Amino acid sequence: MPLSKFTPEQAVELAAAFARHRVDYLFIGKSGAILLGYPAVTQDVDLFLPKSRTNAERVLKALTMLGFILAAPIRCKVLDGADFIQLKNGPFDLDLIHGPDGIESYAAAKSRCIVHDGFPVANLRDIIASKRASGRQKDMMDIELLEEFRHEYERRHAPAVESAVEKAMRRTRK
Repeated sequence: MPLSKFTPEQAVELAAAFARHRVDYLFIGKSGAILLGYPAVTQDVDLFLPKSRTNAERVLKALTMLGFILAAPIRCKVLDGADFIQLKNGPFDLDLIHGPDGIESYAAAKSRCIVHDGFPVANLRDIIASKRASGRQKDMMDIELLEEFRHEYERRHAPAVESAVEKAMRRTRK
């Protein structure tokens, strides 16, 4: 019986199985934001996957290992890279997303991703863009709080910026 909400243990189990099978993926949606510290709950795990037959085969192996029951129509959707696949026959609810609204490509999102505690998470800007582009009422309600969280997250995790003086000093030491 699936749990009623997303838990960190689910993320750990999923990440371990996906690592074992070398699956390429990103956590996305509210579950991705939660892994970065967003103070909220969600009902499922959302994953952004590239459209790749090899990766899809790895996903199926990992999900089977986790205990998901994957009927033939679901297996076909995963292998075909369907834009959205909802899985409710496993240890937790899982959404596989190959084509989220508002994100131009998996490769672009991957280049901007954040690896936090070993979890590959879509950038908060991509998570927000996807929610905004979906147009769903429940996503629209999250945007303001996610934007506030993004501002604080970026403030706390901004890359160190080298001053002009530091750059000049570094050049003279070479």
